[in-house]
Amino acid sequence: MKLLETYETGSLKLQNRIVMAPMTRSRAINNIPNGLMAKYYEQRADVGLIVTEGIAPSGNGLGYPRIPGLFMKEQVEGFKAVTKAVHDRGAKIFAQLMHTGRVSHPENMPAGSRIVAPSPVSLEGEMYTDSKGPQPYPVPEEMNEDDIEQALQEYVTASRNAIEAGFDGVELHGANGYLIDQFINTASNQRKGKYAGSHENRSRFAIEAATRVSGAIGKERTGIRLSPYGVFSGMEIFEGLEDTYEYLAKELNRVGVLYIHTVDHSSMGSPEVTDSVKEKIRNAFKGTLIASGGFDKEKAEKALQEGRADLVAFGRPVLANPNFAAKIKNGSPLNQPDFDTFYTPGEKGYTDYK
Repeated sequence: MKLLETYETGSLKLQNRIVMAPMTRSRAINNIPNGLMAKYYEQRADVGLIVTEGIAPSGNGLGYPRIPGLFMKEQVEGFKAVTKAVHDRGAKIFAQLMHTGRVSHPENMPAGSRIVAPSPVSLEGEMYTDSKGPQPYPVPEEMNEDDIEQALQEYVTASRNAIEAGFDGVELHGANGYLIDQFINTASNQRKGKYAGSHENRSRFAIEAATRVSGAIGKERTGIRLSPYGVFSGMEIFEGLEDTYEYLAKELNRVGVLYIHTVDHSSMGSPEVTDSVKEKIRNAFKGTLIASGGFDKEKAEKALQEGRADLVAFGRPVLANPNFAAKIKNGSPLNQPDFDTFYTPGEKGYTDYK
C-alpha cells in the first residue's frame, strides 16, 4: 500500500505518507502549550507528518479561546515537550501559523491587541468567548502598509520560534477565511492599492509571507495551506478563482516552498473543488502536494496511485484514533469522533480515545 510507504523529499524523511491535518482543539490554557497537548500529539505520531492546530503568530492573530501561540518564551518552551514527544515516535511535525485576522474577538485576545484585516468588513455571526459566551464579530481595522509589514514580520518571528521549539517546519495557514485568505478573497479584500484588485495583487500578501518565512528558516521548512472554492468564515466564490490559484501555485513554485496543502471541504457541505483547479495547481507546482478533505483509506490510496497527491491528510479520523497508521495497516475498526468535545477543555474527547 502506497499510503504506508516512506516518503522523502530533500531533508524531510517521513515514515509513511499519512499526514495528520491541522485541527483546532482549544486545549492551550492561557494560550500556552501544555503536557496534555504533548500527550495528544504523541498518541498520533505513528503518521508520517503532523501539522498542528492553528498557532497564533502574535496577539493580533489570536482568534479563538485557548489557542496556542508562538510569540512568547513560555509558548516556545511549552512546545518543546510536544515536538520531542512526536519525534520520539518517529513522526515529523510542522507548526501551522494561523493569523485569524477578522475572525476574532477582543475577549479572546491579550490586552493591547488589535483586530486587523485587509478591509473593514466584519464577518456575519458570532465568535465564542470563554468570558462572555457568543459575541458578534467586531468590524476589523483596515491594515495600512505598516500593519501589513508588522504581520509579515510576526510570521517570520513565529517561524524562528517554531524552529527553536523543535518543529521541523511551519505551514502558513492561507485557507479557511483567515488573514492570508482574506487578502486573496474578494469577499474580505475590498481595499485599494497594491494588495487589491487583480489576482496578482490579492495574492501578494501570501507570496510575501511565504518568501519572508522561507528566507528566515529555509524553503525546505516552509509549506502553505490553500482552500480554493472554500467558503468558511465568509469567503466567496469569486470571478477568476482558478486563475488566481494557478498564479499562486506558480509563484509559490518560484519561491520554492516545500509543499502546498490543498483542502477540499465539499464532503462537509462546502462547494465542490473542481478537478480543473486541482490539476492547475498540480501542474504549476513542482514540490510536494498534500491533499486533504474527506479521504478514507481507499480514496487516499487511489489519489496517491494516480499521482494526484504525494501525501494525504486525514483530520477527524486521526483525531479519534490514536495509532491511526497502525489501524490502517491492520484493518482495525476506527473510533468515531465525539463532536461535543472538539473544542472543550480537558482530556475528554482529546486523549481518552481508545
